[in-house]
Amino acid sequence: MLIGREKERKMLEEAYQAEESRFIAIYGRRRVGKTYLVRESLGSRFLFQHTGYYGGKMADELFEFCASLREYGLRDFARPRNWLEAFELLKDLIRNSMEKRKVIFLDELSWMDTHGSDFIMALEGFWNGWASARKDILLIVCGSVTSWMLSRIVHNKGGLYNRLSCQIRLRPFTLRECEEYIRSRNIVMNRHQILECYMIMGGIPFYWSFLEKGLSLPQNIDRIFFSEDAPLEHEFDYLYAALFKKPEPYIKIVSALGKKKAGMTREELLNATHLADSGNFTTRLEELESCGFLRKYHQYGMKQRNAVYQLLDNYTLFYYKFLENKPIDEHFWNNQINMPLVNTWSGLAFERVCLEHVSQMKQALGISGVLCEACSWACREDPANGIHGSQIDLLIVRKDQVINLCEMKFSRNKYAVTAKTDEEIGRKISDFLSASGTRCAVHPILVIPYGAAEGSYVGYIQKVITADDLFA
Repeated sequence: MLIGREKERKMLEEAYQAEESRFIAIYGRRRVGKTYLVRESLGSRFLFQHTGYYGGKMADELFEFCASLREYGLRDFARPRNWLEAFELLKDLIRNSMEKRKVIFLDELSWMDTHGSDFIMALEGFWNGWASARKDILLIVCGSVTSWMLSRIVHNKGGLYNRLSCQIRLRPFTLRECEEYIRSRNIVMNRHQILECYMIMGGIPFYWSFLEKGLSLPQNIDRIFFSEDAPLEHEFDYLYAALFKKPEPYIKIVSALGKKKAGMTREELLNATHLADSGNFTTRLEELESCGFLRKYHQYGMKQRNAVYQLLDNYTLFYYKFLENKPIDEHFWNNQINMPLVNTWSGLAFERVCLEHVSQMKQALGISGVLCEACSWACREDPANGIHGSQIDLLIVRKDQVINLCEMKFSRNKYAVTAKTDEEIGRKISDFLSASGTRCAVHPILVIPYGAAEGSYVGYIQKVITADDLFA
């Protein structure tokens, strides 16, 4: 059962119903459900589908491609010596078909492009010189090596430049979609448990597929991550190796960001990773952002060149906190509930979930139709000007002359807003108004899972957003 993905399904169906040939590229983080989306959306309407062979040489890839051609009905052909000949055979399969719409799905495309092969040239020739001139072909390509998909297909500077009919960046599930997913599997979890699970796994459907009904959330987390031979024990290594052909520089970047709550500038990342200051470094940052591992933002009032990069991927944050040096306790998560180590991580992880659901926060504020920009802000202590020094992780800067200052606090019960907390928020507002010089009204917003406890001191707070709002 396909959960969510309404926009993506509509795009694929429109491409199928089109009266001209279409070329679609799908990319996104590993395990996010790219292949599942295509297969569930188009069902049995494929004329041909083929998946690249991981780690194979060119001869291996061609052998597997021929096997797929035979599976889909092509007979009595000589084994191709290169990809140009292989795509000629694909043309023969298409010519022989009586189907009104010829759907061709090439999965794990990057694995087919082995070193020294002519794969991209052959793909260009197939589409530019033949398929695009017809009216009946829908070519869909996707791959796990997102860096390859972006550089060789989506941002191709050669023969495939500007040839895509559309591109689909498949994003992780939202909280609401995760809720729909577990309900479809008859797993009983309340929203707070779904939220905590999201803080660990993010919205990656593959990770959620390991949840077993009948187990509590801590039992599931122990079984999936901390037990002997846990199913996701080695996921970190597989994840980055599958996404990037040379993963070491990318891992250095996310490792450095994993140690900085507020993020780092490009210059700070260069110093921390000791990677060369080049276009390749910029490309790696862009690819990590495209995969959803980090977010790029700027501080209020600062130019784009001073952008900050912040690690956003929930699983990667969880890995660096708890799995990089995996504990030997198979019941680690059960035994750490409400302990300082988990409580500290929970606050940071909850902030990341909020940053992934800014559109839901806007909806709760009633400003879905208002043009807004999400950014952060910080200032150093300046006693001479009455500035105490503040860090604000999320500002929603609105075109209606209001800035929402968002304070995100995780708790497992209703949050008690004390006079001290309210005073701290007031001090942040004062610092921000004094140092930024903004003329906008500043509305402080409190984002807390269960809402404010009775009797809480909420003098400065203009709006309380709860977990239920994030599920919208």
